[in-house]
Amino acid sequence: MWALALTIFAGCKWLTWWKAPSRAGSSYARSLGYLLAWVGMDAKAFLRPAPTVCHPGLLEWLFAGFKACVGAVLIWEGARMVPASAAVLRGWIGLAGCVFLFHFGAFHLLSLAWRTGGVDAQPIMRAPILAMSLTEFWGARWNVAFHQLAHEMAFRPLRRTLGYPLAILAVFGLSGVIHEAVISVPANGGYGLPTAYFLLQGLGVLWERSGFARRLGFGQGWRGRLFTLSITAGPVAFLFHPPFIHKVILPFLETIGAF
Repeated sequence: MWALALTIFAGCKWLTWWKAPSRAGSSYARSLGYLLAWVGMDAKAFLRPAPTVCHPGLLEWLFAGFKACVGAVLIWEGARMVPASAAVLRGWIGLAGCVFLFHFGAFHLLSLAWRTGGVDAQPIMRAPILAMSLTEFWGARWNVAFHQLAHEMAFRPLRRTLGYPLAILAVFGLSGVIHEAVISVPANGGYGLPTAYFLLQGLGVLWERSGFARRLGFGQGWRGRLFTLSITAGPVAFLFHPPFIHKVILPFLETIGAF
């Protein structure tokens, strides 16, 4: 899993760096920092001089550290409190801990460190729980790094040839294929489920943008938030399916001493 994930990540980082217009005027140190010490995919913002970047305050540092601590507690305390007979639940708690520790915690701390040094490296997770629509969730709050990459490299060119609806489904389908590579392939099972999950997200985005959904009040307020939560969290077992939990997550948690 880690080998596949890091290989795909490294390829995407190189591609975004190579295509960044600000690469030519960037220092070698800044380029190496982007390629080796940052998880975002907005090379243009990272590489350009940004003297106006606001230095983060103490409260943001404390919040990022708190999220990392929550993740560590879930991994090394929460998972072991669940009996081995409830293996899937144990795996899910450990997986949630990993997401909090890395995506919400450590990566946020890394963003803070870069911004303190004057580099425009915005967090890749931006309070997804506050999303009022699927479009906002996937486009502006959850793993913004992948959204930036997919928007520039896939959605914009596909939209010109296929139109908006098919381009949306194609990009979500591509996301599904990538997740198959890092989830289903290492687990040798659950093939097709991550792709089905992301195609459902694409259909949800198209539906909430329809005139009928807008008249019902979706895409805003409590209806939009409830719809977003139900579509993203409801079928999440399709994404992180049981073979992945049993064959990848549980052995990984055992290796790092979670139980």
